[in-house]
Amino acid sequence: MANHVTKAVIPAAGLGTRFLPATKAMPKEMLPVVDKPAIQYVVEEAVAAGLHDVLMVTGRNKNALENHFDRNAELEDTLEKKGDTDRLQKVNYSTSLADLHYVRQGDPKGLGHAVLRAKMHVGREPFAVLLGDDIIDSRDDLLQHMLDVQHRYNATVVALMEVPRESIHLYGAAAIEETGDDDVVRITGLVEKPDADKAPSNYAIIGRYVLRPEVFDVLERTEPGRGGEIQLTDALQSMAQAPDWTGGVYGVVFRGRRYDTGDRLDYIKAIVQLAVDREDLGPELRPWLEGLRRRPPRRAARDPGRDADRRG
Repeated sequence: MANHVTKAVIPAAGLGTRFLPATKAMPKEMLPVVDKPAIQYVVEEAVAAGLHDVLMVTGRNKNALENHFDRNAELEDTLEKKGDTDRLQKVNYSTSLADLHYVRQGDPKGLGHAVLRAKMHVGREPFAVLLGDDIIDSRDDLLQHMLDVQHRYNATVVALMEVPRESIHLYGAAAIEETGDDDVVRITGLVEKPDADKAPSNYAIIGRYVLRPEVFDVLERTEPGRGGEIQLTDALQSMAQAPDWTGGVYGVVFRGRRYDTGDRLDYIKAIVQLAVDREDLGPELRPWLEGLRRRPPRRAARDPGRDADRRG
């Protein structure tokens, strides 16, 4: 069943609580990274890998996601009358980027439940899942590599990254075996957010997957796990232990540039790094950053939210 992958699923129903109050009325996926919302980087990555059929799994108050990729005739007309062809091209680019579809998750029952909502759209063929929080630098071809590995092994493939042992509790952790292929491993077990002393390795799952459709059958039988949610990691653990009918699970070890835009500090790093690397911004930004580095540190600004938590 080595079907060619044509569809991508992007779960984007999370509440974005780490960015409150900014995400009270705006989806976290719409937070700008330089001059594009984070979600557009993810869609562009799918398209660059040849996946033009994109299903976005959204939730309440996520209409801005659909609006961003939809036509805005009034804006387009205004830019055209002004002769602002550069901005007009950018607006039109996001509109025609992919064949986008949307489905609501409804209840926030976890990543596994969000993926299960894609069953009717995907059907019985392998598909990619890209988490809306994770940006993979466009100069690193992680997704294409994963698609190649999926085709070669006819298996489910997840992206792995080595992290410090003390940070593994923030991720799903994988037990692995070497395959003989560079940066490709076979996964024999998975644990969702384990304590450091109980983790099978420091290989962490990051937000890219290429899944065989058997994952839907497994997810439908998966009981809520950590946090009372249906965990995709738990379903992948079941698939890794039943390779005869699921094809097993393999990992591609990623050693490139990844930005977790769901984390405040990493979000700031993503903006700075991507801006520094741009020809239109880097030449002026780099000297400013160097001057900032030499400037003596100031007293940290107060966080009103933290004060409110302290009073509460």
